[in-house]
Amino acid sequence: MELGVLYSGGKDSTLAALLLEEFYDVTLVTAQFGISDDWKHARETATAAGFAFERLELDSAVAREAVDQIRDDGFPRNGIQQIHQHALERLAEQEFDAIADGTRRDDRVPTISRAQAQSLEDRHDVDYIAPLSGFGRTAVDRLVEARLEVTVGPSEEIDRADYEAELRAIIADEDGPEAVSKLFPDHEQTYVTGVR
Repeated sequence: MELGVLYSGGKDSTLAALLLEEFYDVTLVTAQFGISDDWKHARETATAAGFAFERLELDSAVAREAVDQIRDDGFPRNGIQQIHQHALERLAEQEFDAIADGTRRDDRVPTISRAQAQSLEDRHDVDYIAPLSGFGRTAVDRLVEARLEVTVGPSEEIDRADYEAELRAIIADEDGPEAVSKLFPDHEQTYVTGVR
């Protein structure tokens, strides 16, 4: 069976792919708006991990709505959630039997409720799988330490292909770099450089 994993090149989506490859033909899919070429970082990681890779174009209007939401809220959570749901919808429209992401049990964003998952499955005749949904951050970190080579650092410095990077780019371009630091809290990101 063919499975597409929403893929950023980070530890969670890479670990999700590794957990699922026993049962599916896994393709790592980076969803992006074409604002930057950050998707190439995910392609490099997918190649290093031995997985097929695809890019998935998202609707640019969704990026605009997310940026407006972030500005209105003063924080990124709801905007990123909007994009994740759109990305899952677009992924479900592709030729996969199942789709997955790297969301964990204790993630604040993005999250997918049971009702959202069932709706996605029913409307697109696809299985939605969240293989890390039973894992907390500590458990994920232990598995990552055993299986992956990872670079960790501040979000603005780590090469990756997630929604946040493109949203940051839009806001920096339109409002200046200082607006990004006001809207996005400091946090660390990961970028996988290899599999052990």
